[in-house]
Amino acid sequence: MKNKFLLKAAGLMATMFAVATFTGCATSDKGQLPPATTHPSLTTNIEDYFYLIGPGDSLNVFVWRNPEVSGSFTVRPDGMFTTRLVEDIPATGRTPTQLARELEQILGAYIRDPIVTVTVGGFVGPYSEQVRVIGEALNPRSINYKENMTLLDLMIEVGGLTDYANGDDTTLIRIENGVQMEYTVKLDTLIRDGDIGANVDILPGDILIIPEAWF
Repeated sequence: MKNKFLLKAAGLMATMFAVATFTGCATSDKGQLPPATTHPSLTTNIEDYFYLIGPGDSLNVFVWRNPEVSGSFTVRPDGMFTTRLVEDIPATGRTPTQLARELEQILGAYIRDPIVTVTVGGFVGPYSEQVRVIGEALNPRSINYKENMTLLDLMIEVGGLTDYANGDDTTLIRIENGVQMEYTVKLDTLIRDGDIGANVDILPGDILIIPEAWF
């Protein structure tokens, strides 16, 4: 009876060892994905900022004296939209005025001297122009950049810090000349101490990472 118990125990241990070995081998064979592609902001002059259209935006296209080709359209995930007359028109990265001028060129093949106006609703914009906040914010999320936005404005948008945030060790990631740069910003100093000197300008495409404090 004792020998039978020892044999069962030995068999169980051998099985567990085999499973652990197999799992370890499977884990070690996993590949590593390359880092995410760097996409700099499409905004060329922050001192003369214009909203850029992105996937998910609602476009209202008005063609003067041509109501049959006017209408509301949604920019697809691939950055294009389709009108009643023309398919697959690129929209992402353009200002409403730029898109209107391009539509005049495109529609000119079908309509004599078209006059086009484009207005935007929804305001989603390209990812490269959104500001993202992750970590210990009350409402971490992506936010559409607004002209002259500062760090204080951004924190108001996300509701401030959680009780567990290490705000003064926050990292701001920004792409400059195609290179990803990292800066430290002091959110505790700005928000909890009220030191406005810790406020900085936010640019399109910035990412804010707020760590948790170690207690």
